Amino acid sequence: MNDQNLIRLGQAVVRTEAEAITALLARIGDDFCAACRHLLGCRGRIVVIGMGKSGHIGSKIAATLASTGSPAFFVHPGEASHGDLGMITASDAVIALSNSGETDEVLTILPLIKRLDIPLIALTGNPDSTLAREATVNLDVSVDKEACPLGLAPTSSTTAALVMGDALAIALLDARGFTAEDFALSHPGGSLGRRLLIRVDDIMHTGERIPCVRQDASAGTALLEMTAKGLGMTAIVDEQGHLQGVFTDGDLRRALDGGIDIHNTRIADIMTTGAKTIARGVLAAEALQIMENHKINGLFVVDDQRRLVGALNMHDLLRARVV
Repeated sequence: MNDQNLIRLGQAVVRTEAEAITALLARIGDDFCAACRHLLGCRGRIVVIGMGKSGHIGSKIAATLASTGSPAFFVHPGEASHGDLGMITASDAVIALSNSGETDEVLTILPLIKRLDIPLIALTGNPDSTLAREATVNLDVSVDKEACPLGLAPTSSTTAALVMGDALAIALLDARGFTAEDFALSHPGGSLGRRLLIRVDDIMHTGERIPCVRQDASAGTALLEMTAKGLGMTAIVDEQGHLQGVFTDGDLRRALDGGIDIHNTRIADIMTTGAKTIARGVLAAEALQIMENHKINGLFVVDDQRRLVGALNMHDLLRARVV
């Protein structure tokens, strides 16, 4: 087996499975809409069942549904006959996967589903099968051939079932008005979740941890405050705590290059005015964008009267894994 043969076989698999997916386009019609409406009307959870490779695909479909606003879980049909059927209630809906539509373990639990009088959405490769006939709605996921050269290993058929499951999940997502923020709530550990959930209030320094001096303080006092708080900057405020300016490591270097006596120079005379700020409640990702756009390493958080309430820098964003 040379490299060219390996490439040829790999491309043949991709081509065969792509054709199987393309064939699904014509089957997204009335039955698909009916399936979506039954699932949208489900007051409980969507229970996905399937054996073997269909079970693996079903597990993924259940996970996709659950993470996109349609509560769902997977039940192994073999286990269902030995106690797990109690997980299916009269408020649920069932999605059953079987390429043949004659999988014994799936057919065994059909009577219970019928007694519960709940919607049964079947994804089968045989519209004349028992499962297809017994289903409330059958979605045809049949394929002309498997990508396996022996025609045995489930390949094209499982891909087609997976894509149809994704189509259902995304149609339901849109119908429910599911948003990126909703997605983040179910993915708090992921990068998107952190970017859409973490706000400046969650990571900012407050109270005594805010580097801050009065505007009549000396530059030396500001330097000591900046060094003690370790944020690479200090805020300059008036008597009421309103932000007047900022003094940073960069400002210090420029002041020293100019020969300024930091002990006898008021910080108000060398501070940077018009400092970039951010409000409480804003996403930390927005703070990151401000820092990147203005090439700065820190921000002060102010209220609607520009009173100083917090401070954060790039290291805080890194620790929160927003970056």
